[in-house]
Amino acid sequence: MRILYLLLACCLLLTACNNDGTTSNFGDDASLKPTLDVKLEVSGNQLSVKVETDMKISPEHYGMAREDGEGHIHMYLDNLPKIGLKEDHTVIPDLSPGKHKLKVSLHNNDHTPYDVTKTFEFEIQ
Repeated sequence: MRILYLLLACCLLLTACNNDGTTSNFGDDASLKPTLDVKLEVSGNQLSVKVETDMKISPEHYGMAREDGEGHIHMYLDNLPKIGLKEDHTVIPDLSPGKHKLKVSLHNNDHTPYDVTKTFEFEIQ
């Protein structure tokens, strides 16, 4: 009977220690962060923004639990409140003349950052 308990304990120990490396770390490993490319187009007093990323933009999970490799976009224009995007493009109308700054960043569904950000300066004539 002691041998049976010993074998059971060894099996449980080996099972608990197993790590086959199949877990995903898309949001945790710097080499697995999503890519970010942003195209800006100024037309009159409006700004068109097109975001290209390998992150899956998932409006259906916005504000929900993290899922590796998916999320949404945050934009910050000048010192204004955050603009949360659930798609890869937007138009910001009625901008005042002068210089502006736009920060674009990628975020998990739960709004935690992927730490992937780009900042741009542009001017409205």
